[in-house]
Amino acid sequence: MTDRAAGRPSPDAVPGAAARRTSGRLIGIDAARGVALVAIMCVHLLPAAYPSTGRPTLTWILFPGDSPALFALLAGTGLAFTSGGRRPVRGRAMAAARAGVAVRAVLLLALGLSIGHLMPPEPPAYNILIYFSVFFLLTLPFIGLAPRTLFVLSGVFLLVGPLLIHLVGDALPEFSSLNPTVGTVVSEPAAVFWQLLLTGTYPALPYMAYLLAGVAIGRLNLRSLHVQVRLLVAGAALAATAKLVSWHVLHSADVYTTLLYSIPSLTREQLDNLLVYGSGGLPTNTPWWLVLTTPDLNTPFSVAWSLGVGLAVVGACLLLARRFETWMVPLAAMGAMTLTLYYAHLVFLSFEFFYAHRLLWAVVSLVLSALFALAWERAFGQGPVELLMNAVVRPVRRVVLGREPRGTPNSRTPGS
Repeated sequence: MTDRAAGRPSPDAVPGAAARRTSGRLIGIDAARGVALVAIMCVHLLPAAYPSTGRPTLTWILFPGDSPALFALLAGTGLAFTSGGRRPVRGRAMAAARAGVAVRAVLLLALGLSIGHLMPPEPPAYNILIYFSVFFLLTLPFIGLAPRTLFVLSGVFLLVGPLLIHLVGDALPEFSSLNPTVGTVVSEPAAVFWQLLLTGTYPALPYMAYLLAGVAIGRLNLRSLHVQVRLLVAGAALAATAKLVSWHVLHSADVYTTLLYSIPSLTREQLDNLLVYGSGGLPTNTPWWLVLTTPDLNTPFSVAWSLGVGLAVVGACLLLARRFETWMVPLAAMGAMTLTLYYAHLVFLSFEFFYAHRLLWAVVSLVLSALFALAWERAFGQGPVELLMNAVVRPVRRVVLGREPRGTPNSRTPGS
């Protein structure tokens, strides 16, 4: 959700707002970030179910769970861009890139904790920024690896992360706040630590599957039509496979009945609601719970589904940008400053006056976000929070980088 560089600008760059874009950005990648931002804003602002029927709304059918995963996937892609793109930097340049990522993690932690102080005890949204600080730190050892290795490790975290939650989650300390503050970090450090790694809404160990896959695709030639099509097809195939296998095991193998009777007090209606809307956490009395693909449950199948959706969205946005770049400028402008807009969105939610007119506030929020992003980008380029973050990160990278001869492999610019 921080600012990313992404290779040289295309020769047919769009005039106007797009012409003011930071040199070297891929509009398709920024548009994919814009999709994630729009999706998460809709999930927060619009109802999940129709009051009259209890059935899920279109917003809940399309967006839940996948938007945070897409954010994480693209965060990994951004880490690849800032450490050399297709040809990762080495030596001191890689150390400088890692130092910059570590500083970003600290700044994201500070932003996330500040939001925690604004949110009420029963929050309208769960802040992902504090989790991103851990994502970035955990990704540091991996950002220099080859794409194939990164995809393999992504698959490992996809399996191991959810399994650890199932096996040890109940034995870990419970956290008291869904949006941690400085006070909760000081008063219950162990609970917050495990909340960020395994027991929270966006646990880092399962989410590493998205981060590492994102780094991997950031090492590919994302301007290649062949790569863009492969991302779309592979992502759609992964998502479809996860959903179909999960459905087959759940219903054809009669696992549904096993889950229903695994807890004596569980009713059919409660189980059906859990399958659609999820819950704060899954029971651990049987491993069959791990076959679900319900949003935000962080099972192997739900992570595979969201990862597949994320890859497909990235591929689709890159393909659409080849023909419809001009039309994607507002979405890409929002995607280029997602940290600014997401932070502002959380501050807005903390006042909790949107409940009476959800649709109105959703439309207003999206329109104002797009207009602000276009105007600010035309005038200043990067978003305000991104500018402040980069103002802190750049000196740190320069100090670590030191002086190296120009033109050496260690001095490549991101995305070159």
